[in-house]
Amino acid sequence: MSSSNESIIFEDNFENKLDEGWSWLRENPDHWRIQNNGLEIRVVPGVADTVKNALLRPAPNRNNGTFAIEVTVTNHTYPIQQYEQAGITWYNSGKPIFKEVKELIDGDLYIIPGKQSMVTESVRLRLVVSVNSWEAQYCPEDSTEFQTAATGELPLPSDDQVSIQCYNGPEDAEHWIRFENFQIKQLS
Repeated sequence: MSSSNESIIFEDNFENKLDEGWSWLRENPDHWRIQNNGLEIRVVPGVADTVKNALLRPAPNRNNGTFAIEVTVTNHTYPIQQYEQAGITWYNSGKPIFKEVKELIDGDLYIIPGKQSMVTESVRLRLVVSVNSWEAQYCPEDSTEFQTAATGELPLPSDDQVSIQCYNGPEDAEHWIRFENFQIKQLS
């Protein structure tokens, strides 16, 4: 899935603890855990501006090239709540401005943006960013190739951060999402 012109500039395999540089947004320590080389976050009610347990880190400087942010997302429990979702969110000047997620819409799971059907329990998300654009890619667990879900524009870099997070969880059910093998790669 990687090519020779990619170099990993940060990687966290969630072995026993979080690596340096992460910070929590609206942390509830009872709703996240690290086990078996994965970070698990409980999906609770909330949306972009009220999300709980968003795990953020400084994003690479897009003025210096093109980068990919990758993480594998696995649902432990099939989502039941409309718009229940998990994935990558891009922050610019402290505000969430873009997300690439696996999301439940009208009873079916999709990669958003692009509304690509996603039937596998696990998917590798890949967000490719440049100075002014994004490309949302994904690779289902039974595949070896990334597919492009959608592309678009980003505002110019300004204190960019990237997060892994989940939201729109059910009030009265305990759903956990597993994140594995988080990587930031420089592509050019």
